[in-house]
Amino acid sequence: MSGQKAEALEEFCKSLGHSYLRFDYTGSGQSEGVFADCTVGTWKKDVLYMLDELADGPQILVGSSMGGWLMLLAAIARPEKTKALVGISTAADHFVTAFKTLPIEVRKECEDKGEWTLPSTHSEDGGYKLTMDFLAEAENHCVLQSPIPITCPVRLIHGLKDADVPWHISMQVAERVLSADVDIILRRHGQHRMAEKDDIKLMVYTIDDLIDKLTTLV
Repeated sequence: MSGQKAEALEEFCKSLGHSYLRFDYTGSGQSEGVFADCTVGTWKKDVLYMLDELADGPQILVGSSMGGWLMLLAAIARPEKTKALVGISTAADHFVTAFKTLPIEVRKECEDKGEWTLPSTHSEDGGYKLTMDFLAEAENHCVLQSPIPITCPVRLIHGLKDADVPWHISMQVAERVLSADVDIILRRHGQHRMAEKDDIKLMVYTIDDLIDKLTTLV
């Protein structure tokens, strides 16, 4: 995985002598595969493979946008491998929720066509084409309808000016996780990618603080 946040975090971890793993999901970034052929379940398997086969011991999972949703799914599936979570612009359930909030006539039109374009300011085409099958499968992985069985420390960073994923999703995650150690940080001028210099500093500071906390607990 390339990108300012991922590379800055790797640099920080190396400076402390910590191991660090970054990767793109199947069909995205530099990974092989076709995005249109993937599902949320496909990407969840990618994360679990990394945890099971490549990561040594419990991890601090960091996920941005859809990665924040997958981070939660991985923590539920592998609690013994998850030491803490840091979500940035966490998009839990976002595809499904956004579709369900559309007017019924628009949904019917999409169902007849077999696809829906999720608007995004970060796509060259103005959005991502999602099939009805993709949305139906994604619904199997939704986490916001009931308590989320995660008990490790959770940190959620979100920008109030996020035009892609509403910041209140991070609030919903915070309300539903069972952990007693949850912090939400809202950036007044933060946008979806949270890639400004001060945004990245905040992310690194948050993870540094978690490492200190977890080390002290040990």
